[in-house]
Amino acid sequence: MSDQDDRRRADHDSPWKMALEAYFKEFLELLFPTINQHVDWSKGYSFLDKELQQITVGAESGRRYADKLIKVYAKDGSETWVLIHVEVQGEPEVEFSERMFAYQYRLRDRYGMEVVSLAVLADTRKSFRPTTFHYERWGCELTFTFPMAKLIDWEGRWAELETSDNVFALVVMAQIQAKRVKNSATRKDTKVALIRLLYERGYNREQILRLFNIIDWMIQLPKRLDPDFAKAVYAIQEEKHMPYVNTIERLGIEKGRQEGRQEGRQEGRQEAEERALEGKRNAARKLIALTEMSDQLIAEIEELPLEEVAKLRAETKH
Repeated sequence: MSDQDDRRRADHDSPWKMALEAYFKEFLELLFPTINQHVDWSKGYSFLDKELQQITVGAESGRRYADKLIKVYAKDGSETWVLIHVEVQGEPEVEFSERMFAYQYRLRDRYGMEVVSLAVLADTRKSFRPTTFHYERWGCELTFTFPMAKLIDWEGRWAELETSDNVFALVVMAQIQAKRVKNSATRKDTKVALIRLLYERGYNREQILRLFNIIDWMIQLPKRLDPDFAKAVYAIQEEKHMPYVNTIERLGIEKGRQEGRQEGRQEGRQEAEERALEGKRNAARKLIALTEMSDQLIAEIEELPLEEVAKLRAETKH
């Protein structure tokens, strides 16, 4: 497997950002139901990515790509808004609690609003369950606690996830399997099983497109298994009479790359690269048309310059 594949396999932040942007309400309903009950969803919510980035720039611990800052409204009758800071942690980190506190006080100091910090722990170490940052020196003492969701706790509730009507259940299942399953063949079978479940839930084409991309990004396979995975997906959609495969960007990209490599042997490397680039552009156009992803996220998924994605979006509007 190439270094690029290894980096992409280890990158769980990008699909989490995608999932949170598409299914934030469902995220709270599943993982933080008590907090969800206090949110007035009728007033909507908005993401404050730029504000969060300004706060985290320069932090010694660095910025986790999937950190999200969302403005919501509480059911207390007031016009004040609540900021919810979501942390998605992929691996155990000693300074995690302190980083949660640092973001908390920076947000509160900047906006003067109530800040609720949430931690989602995606690692598989059972003992890693940070919920508190404590400091004490010479009579000066501070304790900061935050709600935490440990994904592997859902392994004992797997049947509940499988039957849940909450779309975020599939995200949790995919993340758990991505961490647990290491054997390539088993990983492929696990991924196919989740895709089958995705089709069996009767989602519309847009939902399937979004969730497929999230699952596909979380559970990476060696390139040699991509054709077998594609065949399995084709078989599922034929069985379910749901011909959505042509709108699934990742499969389209892989098919385009394969065709580009084949034609490249006959027509030359430069032309093959042009065809591969056009395949990325077409995939980006579909994401622009069928999803609400940001230009930045599309650029990272399709490995295109941000300026080019912006140009494609402008062309799509005409």
